[in-house]
Amino acid sequence: MTKKKKIKVLRIINRFNLGGPTYNAAYLTKYLSDDFETLLVGGEKYEEEESSEFILEKLGLKPIIIPEMQRSINRKNDRIAYKKIKDIIKEFQPDIVHTHASKAGTLGRLAASKMKVPVIVHTFHGHVFHSYFGKAKTTFYKNIERYLAKKSSKIIAISDIQKNELGLEHKICKLDKIEVVQLGFDLSRFQEDIDEKRISFRNEYQVSEDEVAIGIIGRLVSIKNHKMFIDVVANVLASTTKKVRFFIVGDGEEKEAIKSYCSNSNIGFTEWNGHKKIVPVTFTSWIKNIDWLNAGLDIVVLTSLNEGTPVSLIEAQASNKPIVTTNVGGVKNITLENKTAYISEVNDINDFTQKLSCLIESENDRIKMGQKGWGFVKEKFSYERLTKDIEILYRDLLQLTKK
Repeated sequence: MTKKKKIKVLRIINRFNLGGPTYNAAYLTKYLSDDFETLLVGGEKYEEEESSEFILEKLGLKPIIIPEMQRSINRKNDRIAYKKIKDIIKEFQPDIVHTHASKAGTLGRLAASKMKVPVIVHTFHGHVFHSYFGKAKTTFYKNIERYLAKKSSKIIAISDIQKNELGLEHKICKLDKIEVVQLGFDLSRFQEDIDEKRISFRNEYQVSEDEVAIGIIGRLVSIKNHKMFIDVVANVLASTTKKVRFFIVGDGEEKEAIKSYCSNSNIGFTEWNGHKKIVPVTFTSWIKNIDWLNAGLDIVVLTSLNEGTPVSLIEAQASNKPIVTTNVGGVKNITLENKTAYISEVNDINDFTQKLSCLIESENDRIKMGQKGWGFVKEKFSYERLTKDIEILYRDLLQLTKK
């Protein structure tokens, strides 16, 4: 009996930092059916970012690392990374090259096209087409993506909103070339041992049960708009009679600037290192066990200027936590407005404060909104659904190459 030939997939991601793209690439590498063989390639994380190696290790994945594949443009490093990808393609002979995020998408698609790989797929996990750069640089990146889209068999958007942004607003390619495949995760851990995790987190950070704990989770970079968060904190502290604590979870280049902004706003803060200093704002740095963190929080917020699909909001709903967020990226595709999340426009500090204050003041509303989250996300964002959707797409694209 002839052994069935496996479909070979070369999966390339910018870098293995903590976030949605790494989870997406890891689950697709691990959980595609036995009809597929996947090789995972990526760049190194940056020093200021939290590593996601624990995710790969837990899944038993050993990727090929290309240190030269870095976020910024560097002709020497980019040439080396491009050549390494071509060498990997020559040796592995993939049927499909699937790239994730911008730098991997550029070098990977150029190499795959040069090596005549039958199917080339790229996933936009977010984009840099607003709120990142000036007009000239933004136009430059748009033109690169339009050129690369022509070399792609299919573009994957992770939400309907992102599809319309890419196709209609930014005109990267025609809508019929864009497939929506939402992210998928193993969310079951967010429903396990919630009470024990809550007690553990609140003991660690000395949060009493009558205090409302609010967390913002993500890189400390300008696009996440933490200054808006601090403005909201100031408003809340000036108006509420409730006991509240705010947690800034993450790390990055803007940390010192955010601390300075707290000082200028007369808001007490601490960088938690085991010292028992109780102040309104606590910088925790990265916390890997987000299920433990979320169990201890009462509300999860997001103040970003631009997003793809914010994983922290999916995880919040999986943890039965209500959300207050800005209306960015695919937020309205991954939440139920006014049911699991209150949504404000970017930099509308007063509206955001009002909505957050409603949840702070009403434990019943927090519980009611939180309870609806798990039912909404458990199937919609499961990794089983993700892998099924991708397998169907891969098979359809390969079938088209045979016609």
